[in-house]
Amino acid sequence: MKAASVHEIKIELQSLKTAELMNLCLRLAKFKNENKELLTYLLYEAQDERAFIHAAKIEMDNYFENMNVSGVYLAKKTLRKILRIIGKYIRFSSSAAVEIELLIHFCTLLIQSGLPIRTNQVLLNMYQAQIKKIKKTIEGLHEDLQYDYHRMLSAVMDF
Repeated sequence: MKAASVHEIKIELQSLKTAELMNLCLRLAKFKNENKELLTYLLYEAQDERAFIHAAKIEMDNYFENMNVSGVYLAKKTLRKILRIIGKYIRFSSSAAVEIELLIHFCTLLIQSGLPIRTNQVLLNMYQAQIKKIKKTIEGLHEDLQYDYHRMLSAVMDF
């Protein structure tokens, strides 16, 4: 079965009644957990972006606190998991500010974790990739916001 384009789906959804739309959304939510998470974000958390960022940072803090740092291999697995979760939150919000704040917080926690970032090439590459993403996202913002986020970024880069 070939999936329809977003434009075709949009046209079809516009022709449906409210009750039919609700049934489709509920049916969609039953099939994949990420769909439920996205609907939860859109219905309950999208209105208060500050609270969403705060909750995501707290979750990130918990993952870092529970991370097994006895071996770098296990720590890297946990870091990749955290980055997957952050990526999901960034996709949900589709906001540059959310992306920058979450990635800067990740980099800050990574530095504070005590992992050998400078000596382990994989960790260093992971860190540098996040810095690169942050810089690219900052470039697309308004000049005033760019200045503020550059200051936050420079604090993370000077470790």
